[in-house]
Amino acid sequence: MTSEKNTSFETTIAELEQIVSQLESGDLELEQSLKLFERGIELTRLSQSKLQDAEQKVKILMDKQGELTLEPFVEPQPTQSNDY
Repeated sequence: MTSEKNTSFETTIAELEQIVSQLESGDLELEQSLKLFERGIELTRLSQSKLQDAEQKVKILMDKQGELTLEPFVEPQPTQSNDY
């Protein structure tokens, strides 16, 4: 059995997406919803930790190259299609 810290980021996000879908359905009893919510919080924290680790690794690699220039991430805007 793999420990939770060894679970991939993608697997963690996939489980979190499943939990969100279940909670949004509104078909769960309160106790089950609370358990899923608690699990979702755990997964969110785990995902954040994995992202922070990845960011630190990138920073270290960039420092080794002597080219550290941190810039804010700007998500690309979707382009509009003129397909009719």
